[in-house]
Amino acid sequence: MSIQKVLVVDDSKTELMFLTDLLQKKGMQVRTAENAEEAFRRLAEEKPDLILMDVVMPGQNGFQLTRAITRDPLYADVPIIMCTSKNQETDRVWGMRQGARGYITKPVDPAELQAKIDALS
Repeated sequence: MSIQKVLVVDDSKTELMFLTDLLQKKGMQVRTAENAEEAFRRLAEEKPDLILMDVVMPGQNGFQLTRAITRDPLYADVPIIMCTSKNQETDRVWGMRQGARGYITKPVDPAELQAKIDALS
């Protein structure tokens, strides 16, 4: 499966710009959402091939949102990579338990992100 369309969910405009720029340079189409509500609206508009998920966000956090998406039959097949400042092993394990297929800590290393995306293809 080739990953073309990516949804980036992060409440930081700086992070959204950084990841959007990085992914677009790789030829991917990027959509963004700043919270869980917006993320579900984007999912309903167009199903992405991949979701990059922040954890620390106002309202529903990334762990909760990942769990909600992976349990929804419409979106259960969309892989989620968590991109977060939470760098504890317990956070990574918890993220994977919620259904994430990858876990990267910020600041995001472009090569590491590309390797995680390639591993999904």
